Amino acid sequence: MFSKGDRVSVLDEAINGVVLSAKDKEVTIETEEGFVMTFFVNELIKVNVSSNLMDSIKRINVDEVSKEKEIPKPRSFVKERKDKNEISAPEFDLHIEKLVPNKRGMSNYDILTLQSETAKRHIEFAIRNRIPKIVFIHGVGEGVLKAELDFLLGRYDNIAFQDANYQKYGLGATEVFIKQNSK
Repeated sequence: MFSKGDRVSVLDEAINGVVLSAKDKEVTIETEEGFVMTFFVNELIKVNVSSNLMDSIKRINVDEVSKEKEIPKPRSFVKERKDKNEISAPEFDLHIEKLVPNKRGMSNYDILTLQSETAKRHIEFAIRNRIPKIVFIHGVGEGVLKAELDFLLGRYDNIAFQDANYQKYGLGATEVFIKQNSK
């Protein structure tokens, strides 16, 4: 495995040297500092030393280096297209964490009632101010708030609603369209 004159390096230590002799599983080396030391075969590794700097440069694969340095291209995704004159609809997040600073002590009934009243207040505001479209973010969860919101929206004659853009909100939002009465 090792023969006289081989350049070696000691594993787990900063020692390099030249093989003087190899017997069975033991190898005797002379270190760069001039010390003679004996190591087991499994403690040494052969080192290829090139006396010419250009030889070692030739071994470096330029393609591999340029690939490593190449900046990865960002993944593309489809953006929602908007008309130039289209304004974004106001979004109202009905998650309880967004409505109250601390929900401790509130029952599920209290939470759902607060969320429903908040949605109703935003709908009435949109109708009064002739806002044509709003979005309620209710989250996916078990669907209790979504069902309550659907029931609330179904009571209005001048309102149409549907699931909001899946790419933007996933399944956790409802888009509300308010039909304007001409006065």
